[in-house]
Amino acid sequence: MKNFLNIDNQSELYCSKVICVARNYAAHAAELNNEIPAEPVFFIKPNSSLSANGHRIFLPGYSQSIHHEVELAVVIGREGKKISIEKAEDYILGYAVAIDLTARDIQNKLKEKSHPWEKAKAFDQSCPISTVKLKKDIGSVADLPIRLSVNHEMRQNSRTGLMINKIPKLIANASEIFTLCEGDVILTGTPEGVGIVSSKDIIEAEIEGIAKLNLEVN
Repeated sequence: MKNFLNIDNQSELYCSKVICVARNYAAHAAELNNEIPAEPVFFIKPNSSLSANGHRIFLPGYSQSIHHEVELAVVIGREGKKISIEKAEDYILGYAVAIDLTARDIQNKLKEKSHPWEKAKAFDQSCPISTVKLKKDIGSVADLPIRLSVNHEMRQNSRTGLMINKIPKLIANASEIFTLCEGDVILTGTPEGVGIVSSKDIIEAEIEGIAKLNLEVN
């Protein structure tokens, strides 16, 4: 259901916002010829961007270049503001695999004019997300395989250990800007291998030990 997360196939949790971080894997920054920022750079997707596992995704008609970006999603378990790095993991409810769908052609045009990215990043269904697995049922997520394939062709194949800014720092820095609410999602960045998705494509994403995400593009 829109605006809600599936928690361990047992309950639903309202999500008020999706907080995304840009350029958090060096190889992805390099493939797009982007500099790596000194501190995390955040942007927001509305909760209307959420789409559940198994749903069909409808691409916006104003873009000819929608890219997939597979990401580890962190789900916040309680409200917090100005959270310290040392306490950050206490605010995590669980983890999921998500895809940051991006209208790359639109994003590039917006960046050229120094305009915000919402049209390229925040459209409906631009954040497909799997069932959330509770933190208590997972070991460390510090270095897990993260993969995405399109029509059974591997496109992205990396490890979460290659994140530049680790999860505690992302939570701490994000909470300096936003009040983090129960159910909020933090996307932690994508590795290299992003590429175009088209109508009738089958997308499969996985983070080993956490979840799988399967989508059909319309």
